[in-house]
Amino acid sequence: MATFGTLSDRLTETFRNLRTKGKLSAADVDQTVREIRRALLDADVALAVVKEFTAKVRERALGDEVNRALNPAQQVVQIVNEELVGILGGEQRRLQFAKNPPTVIMLAGLQGSGKTTFAGKLAKQLEKDGHTPLLVACDLQRPNAVNQLQVVAERAGAAIYAPEPGNGVGDPVRVARDGVEHARRQQHDVVIIDTAGRLGVDAELMKQAASIRKAIDPDEVLFVIDAMIGQDAVNTAKAFQEGVDFTGVVLSKLDGDARGGAALSVASVTQRPIIFASTGEGLDDLEPFHPDRMASRILDLGDILTLIEQAQQAFDEQEALAVAEKLAKEQFTLEDFLDQLQQMKKMGSMKKMLGMLPGMGQMKQQLEQFDEREIDRTEAIIRSMTPAERRNPKVLNGSRRLRIARGSGMTVTDVNQLVQRFEQAAKMMKTVARGGVPNIPGMGPMGGKPGASSKRGKQAKNKGGSRSGNPAKRAAENAGLATATAPTGSGFGLGAGGQAQPSEADLAEIQKLFGKG
Repeated sequence: MATFGTLSDRLTETFRNLRTKGKLSAADVDQTVREIRRALLDADVALAVVKEFTAKVRERALGDEVNRALNPAQQVVQIVNEELVGILGGEQRRLQFAKNPPTVIMLAGLQGSGKTTFAGKLAKQLEKDGHTPLLVACDLQRPNAVNQLQVVAERAGAAIYAPEPGNGVGDPVRVARDGVEHARRQQHDVVIIDTAGRLGVDAELMKQAASIRKAIDPDEVLFVIDAMIGQDAVNTAKAFQEGVDFTGVVLSKLDGDARGGAALSVASVTQRPIIFASTGEGLDDLEPFHPDRMASRILDLGDILTLIEQAQQAFDEQEALAVAEKLAKEQFTLEDFLDQLQQMKKMGSMKKMLGMLPGMGQMKQQLEQFDEREIDRTEAIIRSMTPAERRNPKVLNGSRRLRIARGSGMTVTDVNQLVQRFEQAAKMMKTVARGGVPNIPGMGPMGGKPGASSKRGKQAKNKGGSRSGNPAKRAAENAGLATATAPTGSGFGLGAGGQAQPSEADLAEIQKLFGKG
């Protein structure tokens, strides 16, 4: 996650230095705590939070739980992870719905924090969960705020109540009250109130927000805060808590490049849980906030659970079973491949998904170089084929490939590479679907079936050497056999495996298989 990238790098480097030590002394712990303190302060985490956090880490790191540990460095990482989870709120907190609809959700925050966009994102997510949300335009101060909410509502496919034009015209308290009544009449079970913000905290803003809250008595008041505003995040949160009070926090713009550590302070300072995290500009870029998962991302331990949840939402289980059956029967075509690409696109940014894998923080350069448009180019090539060509790529002769390249805006080389990669990937998937072991060019099978190696050993032992009657031929064959059975070490450093290391040509072939060559 870009916002916590610098903090993640600093903490990962600190823990890497610990792994060389078999036992941690008090000096090692103090040095580690100092590095953690610097990393948190550089990331704009509030000083009071840093002091409390590092004191807890030091106390636990010098305690018996580390001294008894088999690997002290791993234990310290675990302690920091647990304390980070504590800073971020401990446990996940979901929206609280009213027993008698409609549930009223009021949004508060500074101007530019992302309230209006979040209103659309929340409405879209609630609709997916079977609710019927209504957006109410109570930001009558900011120019064109009502129009913006109308556009967002249309994109989200949600209903909107906007009786006033805004731009300084209208009473926001009356609009909020009437909006709740309108939702009750129209049987909307959730009302989302988008209120006005200012460039800074002022008395007029707080008075208006407090009046709206008093008039509608909301079930939830969500404070939307920009994760990139720095140290001022804590002061702003305190001011809204004293002036309006809120039940939960929404972190917006977590995909930004700022240090963003101040966002870590909000839950600890206000004692209010973070409920949502906004991770992009699209209306689907909204995640429920899980403190344990966010802590794992910051420490570069990955977030596999969120990745699995996104995959489950994007991929249809019945369709996945159908694809597996086609693979087993060798009926997997480019049409099926196109369907899989489209489902992958539903999951969102590939960079973001890859970033959820453990250890990917150390591969930032490779992630930055990953071209998201490659999937679109592949899709364009496949869509330029006829249905018959998608079902049977073997019919693609030179003239057909030239037509496809022109139709997709690509080159014939791009078309050739796609067909080659598809055929190689299909072979590997067929092998896996049958319970076999895929054979990567130049590296042999990745593992082997039980008893296979011993069988090969017996065959080699039985042969012993060539029995050819031609002396010259026999000497050449025996020399070849010795070369083939000589222990050379594997490409993964696993010792003698009887498999030569891959050449540059082999590695180029592997790159073509998994990505654009």
